[in-house]
Amino acid sequence: MGFEVHQPYRLNPAFEPGKVRRGRKHEEAYFSDSNKEILLRVCDKCYIPATQLMLELLDDGFKCAYSLSGTLVEQLERWSPDTLDLFRQVARHRNAEMLSQTYYHSVASLFDDDLAEFEAQVRLHQRLMKDAFGVETQVVENTEFIFNNAIAGSVARMGFRAAYTEGVDRILGWRSPNYVYSCRGMKVLMRNFPLSDDIAFRFPNRSWSEWPLTADKYSSWIARSQGDYVNVFVDYETFGEHQWADTGIMEFLRWLPRECVDRGVAFATPSEIAELEPKGELRFDETVSWADVEKDVSAWLGNTIQHTALKAVQRARPFAQDKKIWRYLQTSDHFYYMASKFGSCGEVHSYFSPDACTNIEAFDGYMRVLADFTARSARKMRPRDVAVELRCLPPEKAFRFRNPVVYTGFTAYSLDDFGEMLNYVPSDSVAYHIKRGDFARWIRDVLKDDSLADEVSECQNRIELIEVVDRKRKELRRRLK
Repeated sequence: MGFEVHQPYRLNPAFEPGKVRRGRKHEEAYFSDSNKEILLRVCDKCYIPATQLMLELLDDGFKCAYSLSGTLVEQLERWSPDTLDLFRQVARHRNAEMLSQTYYHSVASLFDDDLAEFEAQVRLHQRLMKDAFGVETQVVENTEFIFNNAIAGSVARMGFRAAYTEGVDRILGWRSPNYVYSCRGMKVLMRNFPLSDDIAFRFPNRSWSEWPLTADKYSSWIARSQGDYVNVFVDYETFGEHQWADTGIMEFLRWLPRECVDRGVAFATPSEIAELEPKGELRFDETVSWADVEKDVSAWLGNTIQHTALKAVQRARPFAQDKKIWRYLQTSDHFYYMASKFGSCGEVHSYFSPDACTNIEAFDGYMRVLADFTARSARKMRPRDVAVELRCLPPEKAFRFRNPVVYTGFTAYSLDDFGEMLNYVPSDSVAYHIKRGDFARWIRDVLKDDSLADEVSECQNRIELIEVVDRKRKELRRRLK
């Protein structure tokens, strides 16, 4: 069994650059005051009682793995050091294993340039596990089990023994997730998602045909499973927070190890499972995850605004004089809140979204914070005029492409966005804005580039616009380096 333990630094949905409370650090205003309250609530309902129970079970021979994000550890250090001490006791226990992940539980592995930032964050997390818990990690799980061929090769080069990911049917084909496999020289441990989701999602569902799920029933399912092992991996918050204690979830956890042992089922750590020989080689030509029914990356990149936000935070790399803030803005939760899912998946996304905000509100709040972060950094950079022109823009200053009737759905939050969108925005929108002089006016008034505005005002069609803007973008990027 493995447990994902994570809390993000949620953003302040009401952040406004010109209205930061006196006496408060500007960067602190980026983040919601609810973070402390939420953490302490989860500590009270889940982290403390579940971990106290887990320590008892570990003493009795139960074995498991924990993956704690760096952002969670930071919050525990600040607001609940006694809870952090409980996790330290777990980390030191002979029957528990601590896993590595990205320190910021981030989407860095989805960056389209390279995996350097992903690897840097995994290294940061390794050091955290050593410094805070005194352990050397040997097995890794990327954020939300995001995985592909490139990630497999990356973690293999970093020296890990094995990596976790989801037992996705379209990857496994006829194979079972209950065996060790390999990919690009890395042993892969596949999550058995039906059995994991029985605990994580179906446990409290009274309309489920198997309700109530008892420890003896569940252990009998495990015992009948074919294969070398069964990998059950869930959010730790399942125990007491997502599913309250009055559902019986804590008693289920308390009795599960004993019922399993009675049926001949043993427990093992990931490193012990990694001793097994792989049953075959798998290819992950597509990126998978454990999120939603799609088991892909649509939880974070399923719509236009999510793609826009991911590109924006990637382009903010040169502005990351304060890398910590930049990396907080990569946390996967921010992108998860922007999803536009429906049905049961949509309900899950809504459950996790803070302050009951819509996905558009989450996006606008995110872009407002990122815009302020890059603007404040730009004022300290050289050449300053170049940095200012390439910064991310807040929603109210972005360029919204329209046609003579309606908004087209395309919005440029930077000069780079603008240049790329010129390649595929509808022709009637381009013609409409050329005729009105909107492009040149926006560049002059918002980007403060009179020379580019003059050139753009002379353009008569899309091709000329693309040529002029692309030339300027390359020039600015070269100067910024």
